[in-house]
Amino acid sequence: MTDWDPEAFNRDLIADMRAHGGVPSQGMFAGRRLLILTTTGAKSGQPRTAILAHRPEGDGWAIAGSKGGADENPAWVANLVASNGKAEVEVDNERFPVVATIEASGPERDRLWDAHVEDMPGFGDYPKKTDRVIPMIVLKRAS
Repeated sequence: MTDWDPEAFNRDLIADMRAHGGVPSQGMFAGRRLLILTTTGAKSGQPRTAILAHRPEGDGWAIAGSKGGADENPAWVANLVASNGKAEVEVDNERFPVVATIEASGPERDRLWDAHVEDMPGFGDYPKKTDRVIPMIVLKRAS
């Protein structure tokens, strides 16, 4: 059995997305709404890329800091905190700077989460795997 190479998987997925208008054409993510989030590593200062499911939220995009229901937030959430929400996003083959608002708790977080799960029901299983509250993040174009 061949070892799984997550870096090669991400490279191939990004290449597939870029070749098909920002939407993957094959594999387990075929046809899904994905975006490419580039943050600056909180510790390394280096660019870090994450491929994330998203849904429209007003004039921005909502993403979940789910990490598949792991007990800790994904590193990109800490990167957003360290950069005061500044990041870059690529959606539908368009790349631009964004500012993130992190909703870690409260009614707005709950509203965003419920809408996310309604749109993408698979996310509904993640809270069953962890005791943490999964943060919701809204990305908006930087002005």
